[in-house]
Amino acid sequence: MRLLPLAVLIVGLVLPVAAASETAPALMTVTGEGQAVAVPDMASLSLGVATRGTTAAKALGANSTALAAVLAQLAADGIAPRDIQTSGLSVSPRYDYSDQGEGRLLGYDAHNMVTVRVRDLARLGVVIDAAFAAGANEFNGLSFGLADDRSAVDAARRAAVADARARAELYAEAAGVSLGRIVTITEAAAGNAPQPMALRAAPMAAPPVPIAAGELSLGAQITVVYEIIQ
Repeated sequence: MRLLPLAVLIVGLVLPVAAASETAPALMTVTGEGQAVAVPDMASLSLGVATRGTTAAKALGANSTALAAVLAQLAADGIAPRDIQTSGLSVSPRYDYSDQGEGRLLGYDAHNMVTVRVRDLARLGVVIDAAFAAGANEFNGLSFGLADDRSAVDAARRAAVADARARAELYAEAAGVSLGRIVTITEAAAGNAPQPMALRAAPMAAPPVPIAAGELSLGAQITVVYEIIQ
C-alpha cells in the first residue's frame, strides 16, 4: 500500500521531462498579395457653396439660401436624401492686412460642403453641371467606387491566398523541405480607397463635362504561417 504514492510521484516527474524533450515545429511565414479589377458603378463628389457677407450672419444666410437651391437641384436630378451628407461647414472672418497692422475686418466668409453619391454614372456629368448652374461654386474632388465590393474583394483574397501558397512552395522547394499544415492566416487592413480626381472650382458650361470612370483595382494582402516538414 505504501508503494502506490511513490509510483505516482515517479510518473509525475517523468512526464514533464518527456514533454520538454519534444522540439517545436519549424515554421515558415509568407505574405501573399492579390488584385481584382472591377468597373465602378457609383461616384462620390464633394461640392458646395462659398459666400461672403459684412457679418457672419449675412454670410451664413446667403450661403444657406444658395446651398438650398443646390440641394433642390440635386433632388430634382434624382439624388436620394441618403446620398447627400454635409461634410464641412465653416464661417471665418476676412481681414485686410495691406497696412501691415493687426488687420482691418472686411467681413466674413462662409463655406458649406456636401458629399454626394451618384449611383447613375451615365448622368454624372449632367448632375455636376446642374449643381453648378444652381449655385455651387466649390468642387473639392471626385472618386469612383462600388455599391457592393464584396465579390471583387473576395476575388482579391483568393488571389492573395494562391500567391502565398505559391511563394511558400517555392521557398520550400529551394530549401529542400516540405510544407506542413497552415498554422495561421492573417489579413492586412484594406487600403483600396479610390484616389479623388480634383477639378477646378468653376462653373461648368454646357454640354455637361465628360467623365471617364475607368476601372477600379482592389487589393488584398494576407500573411500565412506554415509548418515545415524536414
